Formats: sequence, structure tokens, C-alpha cells
Amino acid sequence: MDNLTEELKSKLIEILNLTDVSPEDIDENEQLVGGELGIDSIDVLEMVVMVEKEYGVVINNKDIGEKVFSTLAALADYIRSNSPKLSS
Repeated sequence: MDNLTEELKSKLIEILNLTDVSPEDIDENEQLVGGELGIDSIDVLEMVVMVEKEYGVVINNKDIGEKVFSTLAALADYIRSNSPKLSS
């Protein structure tokens, strides 16, 4: 697993106040929104703000958002591909 995925797990736990969840509990390939973590549309808005602020990636289209927030792995891939703040 890469650093970005681990970082995203920690950030999600923090911004969504998932007090009973540790990074090891989050499977990056499982459904993110509507899955076991209980992430809903309000949580997605918080994640969008975090992604824009931390990585400079704008997600302003519902169709893109649905794909990007389908799994943690999809979110990490999208950030990796679109962030001006990450150097590959």
C-alpha cells in the first residue's frame, strides 16, 4: 500500500470523526459511500473540501464524484492523476 492511500485513510477518519475506526479497518477496495463506514452525502461534501484543500483537486461534477468516491483506491488514483501538488 502506498503513502497516499494511508494518508487518505487517516484524513477520512479525522474529518468524518470515525472514532471507532482505525486505518487498518478501511479496505481501500470496498465501497466508500454507503458502505460499512456509513459515509453519506454530507460526508462526501466534507471529503470534497478536504481533497480540494489538501491536494488541489477539484471535484465539481456529480458523475466524476460518484466514480472518485466509489472506493478509497479510486479516490487515491484520481488524486494521483490530477493533483498539481503531487509530483510523480
